[in-house]
Amino acid sequence: MQPDSEAIAEQVFIALADPSRRGILAALASDGPATATDLANRLPITRQAIAKHLTLLAEAGLVTPEPGERRRVRYQLHSAPMQVAQQFLAAMARDWDSRLGALKDHLDR
Repeated sequence: MQPDSEAIAEQVFIALADPSRRGILAALASDGPATATDLANRLPITRQAIAKHLTLLAEAGLVTPEPGERRRVRYQLHSAPMQVAQQFLAAMARDWDSRLGALKDHLDR
């Protein structure tokens, strides 16, 4: 895994650690792009808290802000960082699988 990939995965894991941010991502995935106000109307979180969560999600690359009419910003889900995190986890799993397999072989002897 490249160092950049590890940094991207770390940001994704930090973003996903919070249930409110996971809820925002789920809402964007199911309902499409939305403003912070739209999300506040759908979720049990204040608009100010959603705005802070959206900032962190944007920094992690998981959402992309798109300027809209009357200076309203709509946020759209961006899945590429999630794919990097999945690849990171898959690489770790392969490493562990081979190590656990070697341990099992050793213990079986």
